[in-house]
Amino acid sequence: MDSILRNEIGEGVYFTTINTNKFKTTRLSVSFVVPMTRDTSSSNALLSGILTRSTKDYPSYTVLSKRLCELYGAHLSSFVRKGGDNQIITLFISGIDDKYAFQGDNVLEDMSKLLCDVIFNPRLEGEAFTEEEYNQERRQFDEAVDSDYNNKRIYLINKATESMCKDEPYGLPRIGTKEDADKTSKESLYCQWKNLLHNSRVEIFYVGESPSNNAEKIFKENFNSIERRVPDIESSILYNVAEVREEKEILDITQSKMFMGFRTGKDETARDIMTMRLAVAILGGTAHSKLFNNVREKLSLCYYCSARYIKPKGIMFIESGVEKENIKKAQQAILNEIEDMKCGNITDFEIKSAKLSLCNDFISLTDNESGLEIWYFSQAMCGELMSPKEACSIVKEITKEEIIEKAKKFTLDMVYVLESK
Repeated sequence: MDSILRNEIGEGVYFTTINTNKFKTTRLSVSFVVPMTRDTSSSNALLSGILTRSTKDYPSYTVLSKRLCELYGAHLSSFVRKGGDNQIITLFISGIDDKYAFQGDNVLEDMSKLLCDVIFNPRLEGEAFTEEEYNQERRQFDEAVDSDYNNKRIYLINKATESMCKDEPYGLPRIGTKEDADKTSKESLYCQWKNLLHNSRVEIFYVGESPSNNAEKIFKENFNSIERRVPDIESSILYNVAEVREEKEILDITQSKMFMGFRTGKDETARDIMTMRLAVAILGGTAHSKLFNNVREKLSLCYYCSARYIKPKGIMFIESGVEKENIKKAQQAILNEIEDMKCGNITDFEIKSAKLSLCNDFISLTDNESGLEIWYFSQAMCGELMSPKEACSIVKEITKEEIIEKAKKFTLDMVYVLESK
């Protein structure tokens, strides 16, 4: 049986322990949550990579890699994502559980010290990162931006979100832009590193079987050694849509793609959130959904057609791959399915299938450490720690009438089309 323990170990610093015996490995992550701004998003993305290249005590990628090998082949990495109007910068390390180490080695304690070293003692030249590592990370940053552009599904979502939420922080790119990155330097990254340590909400997660007391103590000592301030990390939600906006971009692509963005309002309680997730799943989140069965299969208007719910922003978006001549037909067909839901045309089979699929997704998250971490991280940001099983219990009790009421909140805001030449 998994157990969850959450403590505030510093000003805006939370340590969450997920004790489980499911895995032979452990995972330890530190996430900095800060408001999304154009001035800092690219700097934070660059920082996430440059910090995992070296430290003061391990002054090169080669030396740091050797230390990871000594820790039974531990893995150190980082990633950046958006959470509503906030940017989340995560650094993590994973390795074998202490019970599988030789001669009583305390791998978790050593990994905790190394991760703190990465965060608090990077390799510096005065008050700047090294020119070599800055340039290397900048090249990787450009490659990541190019990768998002070359994947047209990701490109569509990024461009449509930017347009739909142009006056909201959520509209900014996850890692910023090349233009913003051009304004950074090894000196400015040093300043932003200091700013990140002092002005952020910090979520530390440990997933594993071994006791986390020593790891928690190490992080507590490090974070309490600096002065901290916690920023406001709330996300704004737009309730009213003045008019539906439509934009089109013509590209040299084989298949046209369409994004339809909807506002859903704010869901406060766990039951409200789960009901909205279920409504979105019935519409386009499973292989038994209305969009898949009716728009894609029966009408053959899309190569793919799915819906996704962005809870922190009260947004649902539907993305589809369509032939150029079917764009308007597919758009109308999607709107017809939504109207059907608002009118109560939802079958028991659709509800049952969506509930089973949603619960299966929840339980599947517990099959690996990162899935567990992501689940409880999102719960922590909502202010409560609900287990996947508890979420499934709520989903099973949701009624058809509740689903219909949530569907009535789907309000079209933006249609963005990537049209083939």
